[in-house]
Amino acid sequence: MDHPPNFEPSTGDDAPRAVEPPTRVESIDLLRGIVMVVMVLDHVRDFFGDSKLDPTNLSVTTPALFLTRWITHFCAPTFILLAGVSASLSGARRTRSEESWHLVKRGLWLIFLEQTLGNIFMFFTYPHVVLGLILWGIGWSMIALAGLIYLPRCVVGGMGVAMIALHNLFDGVQPQGEIAQLIWSFLHAPGMRFFPGGLPILVGYPLIPWVGVMAVGYALGPIFSRPAEIRRRLLFRLGLSAIAGFVALRWLNVYGDPGPWMVQANPAFTVLSFLNCQKYPPSLLYLLMTLGPAFIGLAILDRGIGRLGIPLRTIGQVPLFFYLLQWPFAHGLAVLVAALQGDPIGWMFEFPPFQSPICYGHSLATVYLFWVITVGLLYYPSLRYRDWRRLRRDSR
Repeated sequence: MDHPPNFEPSTGDDAPRAVEPPTRVESIDLLRGIVMVVMVLDHVRDFFGDSKLDPTNLSVTTPALFLTRWITHFCAPTFILLAGVSASLSGARRTRSEESWHLVKRGLWLIFLEQTLGNIFMFFTYPHVVLGLILWGIGWSMIALAGLIYLPRCVVGGMGVAMIALHNLFDGVQPQGEIAQLIWSFLHAPGMRFFPGGLPILVGYPLIPWVGVMAVGYALGPIFSRPAEIRRRLLFRLGLSAIAGFVALRWLNVYGDPGPWMVQANPAFTVLSFLNCQKYPPSLLYLLMTLGPAFIGLAILDRGIGRLGIPLRTIGQVPLFFYLLQWPFAHGLAVLVAALQGDPIGWMFEFPPFQSPICYGHSLATVYLFWVITVGLLYYPSLRYRDWRRLRRDSR
């Protein structure tokens, strides 16, 4: 899409910041659709594979299994980056205070959904555990961005880059006391913690540096108002710079990830060691490794991909619906297949559901087969929901 809305200078915090509502940017929808489809692969593998086998443990994994997990690493950083970009574009049709309140409401809604539908769909039970997973991370990042948007955009971007680049300096911090540990877990150190009174919370997505990733996306929003060739060139250069930074820092083994890479028994596993960066919390190198290709992907997809892009664009336009629905579809398929084969299914109704019994686990080829089946089953509901949303919006 080569003609995003024309922006005009703001005359104040509550002045409109665009002369017309922004239209959808096709490259954003396409890339979001791609990462949503790839995300399903990881969750299908959780239910159909051997969950006791860590695919990133080089002592037990295979290259195919490692890369199956590694390719899904691109999903969360790309999605949160695009959430920041989308906040920037959608905010063009609102006053700053309206956009701030919209981000707060949207963030709280995502956090609520993770504790309700997300909890039930993921586990097929209600485990009475607060989930601090992807919707939690996105929700709180939106709430943080609601305050940041009052700052100059360059300051928001600078703060985001600083969070991404510097947060590994605090990897060794170990606060004392339950409250301090809980707060630090929210911010930087994932794990199972307990609120006062004993209610457990599983923090998988601490806010630093995810807030920084969303802030960078927000700061990049104006790029999509630039002429097409300039926009593509800027995105491509950003991507190459991030990848080059990853390769250089990773090669030096001095900063950016808690786990240094090491020469392995063969060249293939040495490459895997080089790529094996920490996701929880996402290290600087993890984010450079994943966001670099995301920028390049935006540049490439800016030209469209023909008929292949139609289903991807549809999925990318209803990401929350697709995300929530993929859990019961993937989970339900796994229960059905296990029951038909006479395998135990009780473990799939417990918290967590990913502790499969001994001897359970389908081949990687079977995982990929059910990934394709799951995505295929999800497409029609996503299409119908997208059309329903359009009709509802047009009828207003």
